[in-house]
Order: sequence, then C-alpha cells, then structure tokens
Amino acid sequence: MTSVRKTFGTKVAVEGIDLELPEGSLYGFIGPNGAGKTTSIRMIMSILFPDSGELEVLGKKSAVESKDRIGYLPEERGVYRKMKVLSFLMHMGRLKGLGGGAKLRDHCMTWLDRVELADVAKKKCEELSKGMQQKVQFIACIVHDPDLLILDEPFSGLDPVNMRLLRDLIREQHEAGKTVIFSTHVMQQAEQLCDHIVMIHEGKKVLDATLDEIRTRHDPRTIAFSPLNGLDRGLVSSLAGVESVDDGEHGVEAHLAHGADPGGVMRAILAATPVSRIEIRRPTLEDVFIEIASGRDGDAARLREALRGGHDVAGEEEQA
Repeated sequence: MTSVRKTFGTKVAVEGIDLELPEGSLYGFIGPNGAGKTTSIRMIMSILFPDSGELEVLGKKSAVESKDRIGYLPEERGVYRKMKVLSFLMHMGRLKGLGGGAKLRDHCMTWLDRVELADVAKKKCEELSKGMQQKVQFIACIVHDPDLLILDEPFSGLDPVNMRLLRDLIREQHEAGKTVIFSTHVMQQAEQLCDHIVMIHEGKKVLDATLDEIRTRHDPRTIAFSPLNGLDRGLVSSLAGVESVDDGEHGVEAHLAHGADPGGVMRAILAATPVSRIEIRRPTLEDVFIEIASGRDGDAARLREALRGGHDVAGEEEQA
C-alpha cells in the first residue's frame, strides 16, 4: 500500500497511507471507529478502490486475483440465514475450491467441534445467537486454509469466553505461518495479540511499529500505588515530578511530569505515605494513542471516551 488516498464526497477517509506487511506477520490496525481502519481494509480487499496510490496483495495488483488465498471476516456480519450451518460452511468451502463430499463435511465438522458448535450443525443460521453466527462466519473465513487472514473487528459482540477462544484460534493461525491483519478500536485486544501495530487517526497513519519498539519509545509516565491509611492527595500532588494524581484502573495513579525520573518519584511517594503496593506502570497502547493523537487535536478526554465507548471519533460513521 503506497500513498493510498480515499474520499467519500468531501470527507477524506484515508489520507496518504503507506504500509508494507511482511509475510507471516500479525498486524493490528487500531484507532477509534471512523478513523479509517475499515476503509483501508476494504481497499486491500478490492471492495473499494483508492482515489490515488497503489495497492498490491500477495504479489498481485488486486485481491481479486488472490481471492482463494485470502480469508475475510467483514465488520458487517453475514451468513445465509435460511441455510443450515453445516450446509453453509460446505457451500463456502466449495466456493473456495475445496470440492465437496464426505471429506469437506468432516473438515467443517472438525471446525464446528473446535468452536463448540458441533451440536448446531443442522440448525438454520438464523436460529443461532449473534455470537454463534460470528464463530460460524470465522470458520467460513478460514475453512480453505488461506495464506492471508483479514479480520475487521472480529471480537465485536463476543462474550469474554468466546473472545478468548477466538483470540487463541487467531494466534494458532499466525503460528502456522499465516499473515494476519485485524482491526479493532479496543487497544487491549491488539496488545494481547499483535506483534506489530498500525495506529490510524483521522485517516492518517500516526504510528507503525512493533510492540517492543513502542514500549521502548514511550517511557513509563504513571506510578500506581495503594495507600494503607488513606491518601493525602495534596501531599502527593506537591511532590517534585508529579503532574497530577487521580483514581485509575490500577489504584491511585500519580502521573509524571515530562522528564521526571520514575524511580525518584516512586521513592518520594514511599517517603510521603505508607503503601501496600507501588509500581511503575508502563504505558498501554491506549495511553500511547492518546499521547500521539491528542498532540494533533488537543482533546485527550474525547479520544479516550471514543476508544472505550466504541464511538466514532470524527462524529460520522465510515462510509462504504
């Protein structure tokens, strides 16, 4: 993907994105809804075409030329509702060149068993819950053993148990040598799964790096601790190197001023108040995104709300 640009009327959905994915990599496209992730994926899949720039997929000029080597799970879930589950999967397998008969039936049943859906093989797709339909559609995506998996918000709507199951299956595909791209607005999902992150904000790529590179580049800026006997917030806030203090997911969090020494601030907190626990908290992907994106538009609170609530940061849904 080289200098790719896509507009819908006056709205610029993707602006000048350059991206190269090595074979066998696992890339996460992250950013709020409306950032340009789905549009980028649809252009990779040749569902949409860029206004300018160039795309190459699996060595071909178009995904259409490599369609049988690609597995695609779109953001809009869709199964043939009146078809029975096993019949639907066998149909999708035949479309991908797997032939048919008992061998394909056994192959599909093996996958249904793996996602704990063997008992619904003869049910119509419309009789399944949303989460079950999503697992069926994931099987349809990988039933032909593709070289490239493209998954758009694959965890949306799944409960924690099935989210973990799907995460393990994606990791298994990657370990088998498949190239995997998936998009999400939930940073934690990408952090748990990906080895490379592409952050997209307002249609532009704002970061393209491995997780290790991101962690090395962004120093710890928060100290989390649990006071033993209540907290004199004003006392901790007044310590040198502390910018602010608030309640966070990891207990009380002291946010460090730019250039502050985390070790020095930690020692100062220990001297100022007894604690049962204290740790330097490394920045999450959400923290990194907020730091980068808020430097562009200055509204960190709105960005954090968009990420956690799944809202469109631009106020409009991506168009197709």
